[in-house]
Amino acid sequence: MVTIIKKGTPKEEIKKRVNEIVSKSPKRDIMKYAGKLKTDIDPLEYQKQMRDEWE
Repeated sequence: MVTIIKKGTPKEEIKKRVNEIVSKSPKRDIMKYAGKLKTDIDPLEYQKQMRDEWE
Protein backbone atom coordinates (compact mmCIF):
# COMPACT_ATOMS: atom_id res chain seq x y z
CA MET A 1 0.00 0.00 0.00
CA VAL A 2 1.26 3.45 -0.86
CA THR A 3 0.26 6.61 0.96
CA ILE A 4 1.26 9.97 -0.40
CA ILE A 5 1.83 12.65 2.20
CA LYS A 6 2.34 16.11 0.81
CA LYS A 7 4.42 18.84 2.34
CA GLY A 8 2.43 20.85 4.86
CA THR A 9 0.16 17.98 5.92
CA PRO A 10 -0.71 18.34 9.61
CA LYS A 11 0.95 15.90 12.01
CA GLU A 12 -2.44 14.61 13.16
CA GLU A 13 -3.32 13.64 9.60
CA ILE A 14 0.02 11.89 9.11
CA LYS A 15 -0.43 9.93 12.35
CA LYS A 16 -3.96 8.97 11.30
CA ARG A 17 -2.77 7.65 7.92
CA VAL A 18 0.14 5.72 9.46
CA ASN A 19 -2.18 4.12 12.03
CA GLU A 20 -4.59 3.07 9.26
CA ILE A 21 -1.80 1.35 7.35
CA VAL A 22 -0.40 -0.36 10.44
CA SER A 23 -3.81 -1.64 11.49
CA LYS A 24 -4.43 -3.13 8.02
CA SER A 25 -1.05 -4.87 7.73
CA PRO A 26 -1.01 -8.58 8.59
CA LYS A 27 0.54 -9.47 11.92
CA ARG A 28 3.55 -11.79 11.73
CA ASP A 29 4.59 -14.10 14.53
CA ILE A 30 8.37 -13.75 14.52
CA MET A 31 8.75 -15.65 17.79
CA LYS A 32 8.33 -18.91 15.87
CA TYR A 33 11.86 -18.33 14.52
CA ALA A 34 13.46 -17.70 17.93
CA GLY A 35 16.16 -20.24 18.73
CA LYS A 36 16.01 -21.98 15.33
CA LEU A 37 19.50 -21.05 14.18
CA LYS A 38 21.97 -23.71 15.26
CA THR A 39 25.63 -22.72 15.11
CA ASP A 40 28.97 -23.77 16.56
CA ILE A 41 30.26 -20.22 16.98
CA ASP A 42 29.62 -17.87 19.87
CA PRO A 43 27.43 -14.99 18.60
CA LEU A 44 29.16 -12.42 20.79
CA GLU A 45 32.60 -13.54 19.60
CA TYR A 46 31.42 -13.37 15.97
CA GLN A 47 30.07 -9.87 16.51
CA LYS A 48 33.40 -8.74 17.95
CA GLN A 49 35.22 -10.20 14.95
CA MET A 50 32.96 -8.37 12.51
CA ARG A 51 33.46 -5.08 14.34
CA ASP A 52 37.23 -5.55 14.42
CA GLU A 53 37.29 -5.87 10.61
CA TRP A 54 36.19 -2.24 10.33
CA GLU A 55 39.29 -0.97 12.11
